[in-house]
Amino acid sequence: MSNRPLSPHLQIWKWGPHMFTSILHRVTGDGMALVGLAVLLWWLGAMASGPEAYATFSAVATSIPGYVVLVGLTWAFFSHMMSGLRHFVLDIGAGYELTINKTWSTLAPILGVLLTIAFWAIILLK
Repeated sequence: MSNRPLSPHLQIWKWGPHMFTSILHRVTGDGMALVGLAVLLWWLGAMASGPEAYATFSAVATSIPGYVVLVGLTWAFFSHMMSGLRHFVLDIGAGYELTINKTWSTLAPILGVLLTIAFWAIILLK
């Protein structure tokens, strides 16, 4: 029994940006699935229910808490997309070198934030 290898767990592995990005990818995917689906269903239900229901949805969506949820969903989308592109590159067999992997793991969440800011700047400045 003592010759068996230890299973990898958090006490053995050193934390790095790749682990943070991987966990963030899962969290943003779950957030979009749960919160995004709820917002989408509410929006569709409000459109199908008539002008009063849609006005209620619109009022909530354009309030401060509504903008927080919408900006959060936008950030989750762009962060998830950047991490997904990173995973795509890894799946084709590239980017496994330590420095490249660390660089893209660090850049994925940063690019998600920058794309979110650019997206909302375009929307709010029109």
